[in-house]
Amino acid sequence: MIAPELIRAAQSGDREALMTLLREIETHVYRTAYYILGNEQDAMDASQDALIRIYSKIGLYEEKALFKTWVQRIVTNVCIDKFRRHKPSVSIEEHEMVFTAHDNVEDKALSGFVAQDIREAIDQLPEHHKTVVVLRYLQDFSYNEIAESLDLPLNTVKSYLFRARKQLQSLLQDYQKGGVRG
Repeated sequence: MIAPELIRAAQSGDREALMTLLREIETHVYRTAYYILGNEQDAMDASQDALIRIYSKIGLYEEKALFKTWVQRIVTNVCIDKFRRHKPSVSIEEHEMVFTAHDNVEDKALSGFVAQDIREAIDQLPEHHKTVVVLRYLQDFSYNEIAESLDLPLNTVKSYLFRARKQLQSLLQDYQKGGVRG
């Protein structure tokens, strides 16, 4: 949770406070961009763009919305703009996932394959479904926070998540049966 005093100081022109604020949110911004765009380079570019927008628009932030929701809206919009300009391709780079709950090598390998299947399935979702899935399950946003971040009615968010879960279930069942991947 970011201290409201830090946000106010950044808004009032305190450069050091603004830099501290940006450092505190940069990992969250990158993580969101990565999950939406699906590859490291695009996520880095989008993160930079989002942080620059936050830097230049911090004075426009109003406390009627949560700061993380305001930041999320900016990041999401930057990613959607980037996504529309350049349809991303699925990265063939494998990212190591560390699962500390299991010491068994086979379990770790299986978990890695499952995580890869989930990532590939999420990448195949339509843009609006992918975004709500990322915000809900990977960024742990509430339905209300998603609705506010994306400027959507709450029922639309619920509908998108319902449809996305159905699509993911179907895609993952196909993967399990050895189906062709997107």
